[in-house]
Amino acid sequence: MEILKDESRSLTTNQKLTLASSTAGFGLENMDVMFLSFALTSIIADLHISAGAAGFISSVTNLGMLLGGIFFGILADKYGRVKIFSHTVLIFAVATAAMYFANNIYLVFLFRFIAGIGAGGEYGAGVTLIAENFRHGKIAKWTSIAAIGGQIGAIVAALVAAWVLPNFGWHALFLVGLVPIIFAYFVRRNLKETPEFESEMQSTDAQPKVSIKELFATPKLAYQTLALIVMVIVQISGYFGLMNWLPSIMQKQLGLSVSGSSTWMIVTIIGMSLGMLTFGTIMDFFGPRRAFGIFLFVAAISVYAIIFAFNAWTLLLASTVVGFFSNGMYGGYGAIISRLYPTKIRATANNMIMSVGRAIGGFSPMVIGMMMEHYSLTVVMASLSVLYLISLVTMLSIPALKTFHEDIVK
Repeated sequence: MEILKDESRSLTTNQKLTLASSTAGFGLENMDVMFLSFALTSIIADLHISAGAAGFISSVTNLGMLLGGIFFGILADKYGRVKIFSHTVLIFAVATAAMYFANNIYLVFLFRFIAGIGAGGEYGAGVTLIAENFRHGKIAKWTSIAAIGGQIGAIVAALVAAWVLPNFGWHALFLVGLVPIIFAYFVRRNLKETPEFESEMQSTDAQPKVSIKELFATPKLAYQTLALIVMVIVQISGYFGLMNWLPSIMQKQLGLSVSGSSTWMIVTIIGMSLGMLTFGTIMDFFGPRRAFGIFLFVAAISVYAIIFAFNAWTLLLASTVVGFFSNGMYGGYGAIISRLYPTKIRATANNMIMSVGRAIGGFSPMVIGMMMEHYSLTVVMASLSVLYLISLVTMLSIPALKTFHEDIVK
């Protein structure tokens, strides 16, 4: 922590604003998603909807993220990261607050879809700003720190929901979404585009042409893009699968009373945050192949080993280890994507790869639920372990990562 303090003192004003705004942006995005999770039971009871309709709310949000990620990624490369970042934050803020007026399931679907569009677009602009504001050899650490903001957002959401829901109801909970509007205004007034992006804009006589096709321009580039998507799918599948089902699985199979426990959630989130901070440091020193290799391999082992937990304390310990390794890698994706793709399509690459990965990986809770009905806990957790091993093999097969660290150091 002292090292971080020392380094933070040497940062420029724009670097500090970039890191603070991206971290807060990711936190606000995750807080918005968690609000829905905490309010879902109340929404079902109040609107008299089925469990299937309630489950579709998350699916609609993911579809919005996919559309917003692709659309605003292109716009961020054409018109600027700061402008698009502030606009997307504004979109999901207004759509979240609009849930206050949702008195039927169709309005819920509409507002969550729009919120997803804003949230999906915000990621690429934010992480690209970090990548272009900091020295190439230190990107992973800063993107990982920003990713921790998402975990802080989850904790804030839990605290706010615990107070607002019983006292004011689920409609009022979403009014907190108005807070990011102030944040978006601050970002737009104070944050500046990076010299790297401005240089790219000045080098072209006309408005730059940006297309998703550029991510698949050659067979080598197409494989790289698809391989990264596979890795993100595994990352999101593991995160949502474990966060949604692990407490219930442990309670059902082992008779442990930790399902829904705030202690379990906080310990797991702390493990994830420590994992992110550690991963970023390892990646900057030893490169992505070693960092991802270590974390993916240990994640595969620890996910399976968690079935051997025999009481609440061993489960909490196992959950911390799983959180550390399975989600510690999250901030690293923005770092490698930002360096593997040129400036002119960097935000597009970040948003498209992450949005497709989130859209597909977001179905993992449903798949795990179906598997739980037909297979044992051992089979379910072994399947998750295999996913991490598939991601490991995929990562090792990406040619550009073999010289990634050497190129950055140079």
